[in-house]
This record gives sequence, structure tokens and C-alpha cells, in this order.
Amino acid sequence: MADAVEEVLLGSWDQDLAEALDSGGSDMEMDRGVIQVQELPALQRAKMWKIALNVAGKGDSLSPWDGVLDLPEQTLIHNRSQQLIDQLGVSEEERIEMVSDVESVITFYCKSRNITFTPELSWPHLLKPLLGLQLPRSDLYNCFYAIMNKYIPRDCVPKGRPFHLYRLLLQYHEPELCSFLDTKKITPDSYAINWLGSLFASHCLPDVTQALWDNYLQQADPFLVFFLMLIILVNAKEAILTQEGDSKEDIIKMLEGSPALLEPEDIEDLFSLAQYYYSKTPLSLRKENQNLFGSSLVALKEEDMDLSQALCLPVSVPEILQANQLQQEGVRFFVVDCRPAEQYNAGHLSTAFHLDSDLMLQNPSEFALSVKSLLEAQKQSLESGSIASGEHLCFMGSGREEEDMYMNMVLAHFLQKNKEYVSIAKGGFMALQQHLVDMNVEGLDSSYVHWIVSTSGSHSSLSSADGESLSSPGDGKGVKSLVNKMTFALKSRSVNVKEKMISFIENTSTPVDRHVSSSDRVGKPYRGVKPVFSIGDEEEYDTDEIDSSSMSDDDRKEIVNIQTWINKPDVKHHIPCNEVKETGHMFPSHLLITATHMYCLREIGSRKGFAYIQSRQALNSVVKITSKKKHPELITFKFGNNNTAGVEISAVERYLIPNAGDATKAIKQQIMKVLDALESS
Repeated sequence: MADAVEEVLLGSWDQDLAEALDSGGSDMEMDRGVIQVQELPALQRAKMWKIALNVAGKGDSLSPWDGVLDLPEQTLIHNRSQQLIDQLGVSEEERIEMVSDVESVITFYCKSRNITFTPELSWPHLLKPLLGLQLPRSDLYNCFYAIMNKYIPRDCVPKGRPFHLYRLLLQYHEPELCSFLDTKKITPDSYAINWLGSLFASHCLPDVTQALWDNYLQQADPFLVFFLMLIILVNAKEAILTQEGDSKEDIIKMLEGSPALLEPEDIEDLFSLAQYYYSKTPLSLRKENQNLFGSSLVALKEEDMDLSQALCLPVSVPEILQANQLQQEGVRFFVVDCRPAEQYNAGHLSTAFHLDSDLMLQNPSEFALSVKSLLEAQKQSLESGSIASGEHLCFMGSGREEEDMYMNMVLAHFLQKNKEYVSIAKGGFMALQQHLVDMNVEGLDSSYVHWIVSTSGSHSSLSSADGESLSSPGDGKGVKSLVNKMTFALKSRSVNVKEKMISFIENTSTPVDRHVSSSDRVGKPYRGVKPVFSIGDEEEYDTDEIDSSSMSDDDRKEIVNIQTWINKPDVKHHIPCNEVKETGHMFPSHLLITATHMYCLREIGSRKGFAYIQSRQALNSVVKITSKKKHPELITFKFGNNNTAGVEISAVERYLIPNAGDATKAIKQQIMKVLDALESS
């Protein structure tokens, strides 16, 4: 009877576990209730890992193989397999069988992938936690293959690309520690190659490795390993910096053994800190390096290979533009344009601070004053809530290597000062221009002036030379005046640069006169954008769309408290976003999804915490959800109804949504629930 009860309980546990993992690990509290990582029996852990690795129920991948062990490096594979099993302290009978399993798994993997096994590979360490689950050989191989494919980065070899990326991450968050190790000529691969190649199994105790993998596989994010490595180094920072007089070899030995100090109860804090640092890191680290993980049949791009030459972490232009538009927690950039004055004057990003890199050699005293003003301006912009504000410094050059030589010297200056959160705009100003052209599928028009302006207040070189003037020279408000006057202040020796900069930055928090005309209320342009993705994934563009968000008089709309509405019991999903008008202007907004409706609350710039109810749409009126393939974060909703003539579109709304895939999935699921309810009624 007791056995029957236990079987029922285990069946329920399996179901709860599968549901928890299928949810994507978003509800940590729920998952912890299902997955008791400290006390998980081997049988349940094996089931959990197989579900997380998507190999539960998978067939025997080894069945087509003849089992012949005849690789040129077979002796090495056999010896490494024996060394691994000898560490486990099993009986002789079990030892022979387990050595055979490990040797077979490694041999078949090498043969099927056409890979040569070499001494520095960490595969035996990677198999060690799996052996503790007492898996049959077929499951052992399937789990090993899945981990190698999803979680072990490609090029995980000495001087490999993952270690250059990790060094840039370390420099971004801990420049002092990075500089110390660079001075000692200690590269990440010298101490972390087995960390990364075995997911810490090479150095952690078995129970620590199991608890770590429980969490790591549950998170299902391969890039998280870089942040776990970062936290281990950050925790050892004090000890590392006191080893100034020690030899390089001694420091490497101490670093390499750092994970061995972890205990099972440390794992929860380790992951919490890793997630915190992750949230303080530009998304480009992940988006620009997706091909580090996955099938080795996908070649690494030539231009992505040379991270070893990067001065600091590169950030994509789209992320720079979007980060400061989305009024939410996360990475925001204070952009520093380091091009020569004449290039900056001809056209620049409207929120960029100008720091003429030529001054570093031509006029060091003026350069020092400009740097001081830059840091003070950054501080004041953060305090005032300016759209130009950001804790993270991003330097922008021209994008031409020969012209950016001085900018690289400026970057080195900030890094030598151990300034954290320093990045560079990938591709420079040329990439910015190209991105705006790509976004504006209808051609160059006046919407560009909201992104790129010149010191004369006219259109930049992206638009026609006789473009309409944005503002009068005496206009002292808004972002356009900010960058115009900023340049004049830095070029004038007869003014107090520091005081001018502070006053200019403070003006940007006022949402008045930020656009071409008074009818353009607030917002920034994000142009371009034929809807492409949908539930049916069509390639089409409707020219007769209706922009339902174009209410002309905000004063007539209902004003509500944002947090009060978010906390309403009937709100199932809250999605921070930007509403995008047909004109290209963007408005910080919030989508709230209830059981039957989708609400758009547009933030009121002059009243923090309040918003207009911009639209109310019934979920059963959604006809199509689309997005552009090149810009999947820009989502278009079409609303309408069916009649004898077909589908009549009554409204179209566009939103720029971070993590748009998760948001649209949640909305689609709610729509299906509404439709199912209507059909059953």
C-alpha cells in the first residue's frame, strides 16, 4: 500500500515538475516548491534534467553505431575515462561498466561530430554529474549531447572567443580587477577553461555541482554561465588584489580553484547575484553572440571572431536607441560622441554629449575640463530624469577605423581610471545612419530630425540640404537645443562649461517643444515598419490601415494611476512598452491584459505615475498580430470584425515591446481562451 501511495505521489511530482519547467522558469517561487534542489533524490533529479534538456523519451542515438573503439586518440580517451571513474570509488564490477559507458559516449560523440579528443577538453568532468544519476548508456549520451550542444560554447579552447567575451564582461563590471589581471598577463582561459567546459563540475564538490546544475538547467539560458563565472571572480576580488607580489602561476592556481570553495547553500545567492549583474549588462552581449551556442555546423561570422581586439564591450545601435526610449529599469546609455567638431556639428544623435577626442592631444587642459563636465552632466541628467540620461557610458565614433584612433585613446583613458559600465557603439555614426535608413522603409523624411540633428538646428546630412529648420537659435528647451548649445559651450573658452552643461541637461526633462511642431506632443521616432510576422506569418503590408491611437485631444481621455491599474485583480499581464504612431513617434506606455480586453495606458510626461487610457480593445476583436522580421520587437495589432464582405479592419495599434516573443505568446494564449469560451457558450 505504501509503495502504491509513493508511486502516485511521484507521478504527481513528475507532472508538477514538467509543468514548472514548461512555464520557462519565470515563477521562481513556484519552481522552488516543486524542485527541492538540496534534497532531490537521484531518480527525480534524473527526470528533471532529462525534461530540462528535452531528451525525456528520446530514443537510443547509439544504436546505429557498431561500437568499435578505434580512434587514433583511443588510448587517451580510455585513460581519461578510467581516471574519472577512479574518482567515484565504485566497486570493480561497476567500474568496468562505467568506464565502458564513458569511453563509448566520448568515442561516438567524436566520430559523429568529426572531432578529435584532446587532453585539454573537459568532457570527462562534464560526464561526472551525469554518472551520479545512474543513467543507462543511451540516456547518458543524450544528456551529454544536449548539454554540449546547448550549454558549452563553441570555440571553448585556449584563446577562444568565449574567453575574450568573458574578459569584456569582467572589464565592463569590474575594470579594476580586469586591469590587475591584464597587467599580470593572466587571461581568462588560463584559469576558467575547465569552469566553462564542464559547467564547474571540474572543481566543485558533487553536491554543489548538482545544486548548481539544478538551477542552471532550470533557467535554460546558456549565457548565464558567464555571469556565474563573473560572480565567482567578484567574490574573490579582495583576495586577488592582495596578491600583487605573487607569481602569475600562483595567482592562476588560486583563481582556478575558487569554485571549490562553494557550498550547496551558496548556490541560491550565487544565482541571485548573477541575475543582478545580468540585468546591468547591455543586451548586445547576448544578441551579438548567439552563435556561440548551438550546432557547430553553423559557421562563426568572420567579423564576429575578433573580440580579442575589442577595446571594450560593443553595443549595437538599435539597443542604444531603444534603451533610453523605454522608460523602465535596466541599462540606459549616456552617449558620448567622440568625433571631430566639424563632423559632430554636421549631424549627431540628438541626445549625445560631444567630447572632441582630438583635444586629448591638441589641448589636454581643455580635454580635462570637458571630461569633468561630461561626468557632471551625466550625474545631473540622472538626477533630472532626462531622456539623455544613463548610468552606462557609450562612446560613439565615426565607424571608420582611421578616424577613430583618437576615440580609442579616450576610451583607454576612461578604462585606466577604472570607470565601470564603459561600452562602444558598434559601427559608430555610420551604423546609426544605416540603421535609421533601414528602419525608414518609406524613405527619408522629417521624422529623422528627432534622432539626428545639427548645431544649426536643421536636418542632418541624412535628409535634404534645404530641410526645414527645427527650432529658432534662441530656443533653449528640449533635446535639440541641448546638443546644439552643448557644442557651443564646449567650444567657447569664455563660458563656464560646467554650469552650462548642468542647465542644458536639466532642460531635457521638460517635455515641451521637443518636436517639429506643437502638435507633435512627445515621443521619439521609431520608423519603418511593415508588419510581417503574424499568427499566420504573412508577408504583406496594408496601405489602408487605420491608426486607432491617433486621438487628437489628450485632455478628453481618462487619467488613471498606473500602479493602481497594474495591481487590479483582473489584470493578468502587464507589458511595459512604447506606443508607436504612424508618424514614427514613440510614447512610453503600458499594455494591460485582462481576461477579455487589452488596455493601453500612455504615460503622462508631466505627471509621474499617471497615464491616459489610450485605447480599450476586446481580445476577440484581434484579427492579426504582426511584426517585421528584421525588427521583431515592433508589434502591430489589427482589430476588426467579420461581415459579408470579409474582415473589416477597424483599428491598428503598434507597440515597441522588449522580449516581444513572450508578450505576444501571453496575449495569444489569452485570445484563444476568449475564443474557446465564446465557442462553448
